[in-house]
Amino acid sequence: MEEDERETGSEQTSTTGSPTPGKDHHRTFLVVVDNTEEMAAALAFACRRARATDGRVALLRVIEPQGSQVFAFIDKLMSNEAWEEAEQLLQRMAAEVNRRSGHMPMLYVREGKPVDELLALVGEEPTISVLVLAAGSGKDGPGPLVTACGGGLTSKLRVPVTIVPAGMTEEDIQRLA
Repeated sequence: MEEDERETGSEQTSTTGSPTPGKDHHRTFLVVVDNTEEMAAALAFACRRARATDGRVALLRVIEPQGSQVFAFIDKLMSNEAWEEAEQLLQRMAAEVNRRSGHMPMLYVREGKPVDELLALVGEEPTISVLVLAAGSGKDGPGPLVTACGGGLTSKLRVPVTIVPAGMTEEDIQRLA
């Protein structure tokens, strides 16, 4: 993954996929890439909406810090490994997003707490226009970000949030998006 920016310190950022020269994408649909089953529904919805509106998808992967000063060297190794894995994951997903939406996505890797990094990215990146999340249906509830939306996250965002309901099929998404 080609890095445009990587800051040192506790908060690091990597981005790729600058907007296509001469192409004005009016909407950018941000999807948070995590290890949940429902993320696939959010991605499908965002890709479908991007294709329908000649918009674009952005993918955010947040690496949560391990955080132990005693084992700083080991933490650094683990962090570097997590960055490599995140970048590889986003590269694999980029091909799928391109196929489904018709455009290569913007890719972001950040390190920190997911809610904090999501807020920071949306605040820093003016091209992001919609946050797309999907609700989980498991015993853990709708998921941490959807739960955070009910707890005041949406009032801190400058963009609307679309929450794809749990259990929506690919056909439902195609019909609605």
